[in-house]
Amino acid sequence: MLVKLRRFLFLLLITLFLFLSIIWYLLMQPILGTIDKASDIETFFPSKLKNTVNTLVYDFYPRDGTHPANMKRCARYIKSELLKSSTRVRYQTYVINQQTYYNVIASFGPDAGQRIIVGAHYDSAGSTPGADDNASGVAGLIALADKLKSKDLTTRIDLVAYALEEPPYFKTDQMGSAWHAFKMREEKIDIKLMISLEMLGYFSSLESSQQYPLPLLNLFYPNKGNYIAIIGLLNQGGITKKAKSLMQAATKMEVYSINAPRIIPGIDFSDHLNYWNEGYPAIMITDTAFFRNHAYHTADDVPDRLDYEKMADVLSGVLNLITKY
Repeated sequence: MLVKLRRFLFLLLITLFLFLSIIWYLLMQPILGTIDKASDIETFFPSKLKNTVNTLVYDFYPRDGTHPANMKRCARYIKSELLKSSTRVRYQTYVINQQTYYNVIASFGPDAGQRIIVGAHYDSAGSTPGADDNASGVAGLIALADKLKSKDLTTRIDLVAYALEEPPYFKTDQMGSAWHAFKMREEKIDIKLMISLEMLGYFSSLESSQQYPLPLLNLFYPNKGNYIAIIGLLNQGGITKKAKSLMQAATKMEVYSINAPRIIPGIDFSDHLNYWNEGYPAIMITDTAFFRNHAYHTADDVPDRLDYEKMADVLSGVLNLITKY
């Protein structure tokens, strides 16, 4: 009996190990071996990122769907900033409840062929300042535009600032990204990859500063919120693995990824979900939002809480990703 019990326990441990190994591989898409650093890493200026976040937070407050005049002024500001880097900047307008809202689109590279979409929403949740959510993402778009203007691109890159991501519009066809994704499908545009920049600025090196939607994930991911995450669907392992490799090659920060079904809370909590809905490949790059930043959707989501040095480092990785993907 003792021999049988030992054999049973041994098989149980082997089965558990294999199960966790499979989960680890499917979730994390690990990169085995050393990633060579890119030889042409470009740096971003933290002070410029902070200035942009401050402008979005304080000059257009509140910037939500119930204040369409402020939303229009904010869109005009984003357009003026993007025009400094591209002559191909335009509005994509749509009407909700007799009010006009504006997506702002800046294009770089060839006119035709495949394209990469990099998007971030510029509205905030109600009357919250929305520094991390999502002035940080829009500041990233504007900073990326400044770098792209001097690039000889072989793939078209569209930077898109979206209206109306936040509730009550979230997960409805009133989202700016839903409108944009629908139009892309309607026009039969071949999207190589869509990247949602959703909260890029909050980091913490404190123990237990990082939370997860499922306890199991604590076995695989750090308990300190000092990394950047790439989120993809369960069947998009190759996409996230390639994106992670390209980002890690150009950033000092650790880059983690997860591929999971949409039933896991947080997996589809941004504009990338609308591209999934239209059948396009899409990922989210994020500081993990409320799983780390407890000022999420509160009055405390202010510019001074963000780490602009780390934001700049993240954007070096994003630039490498979008220009080499």
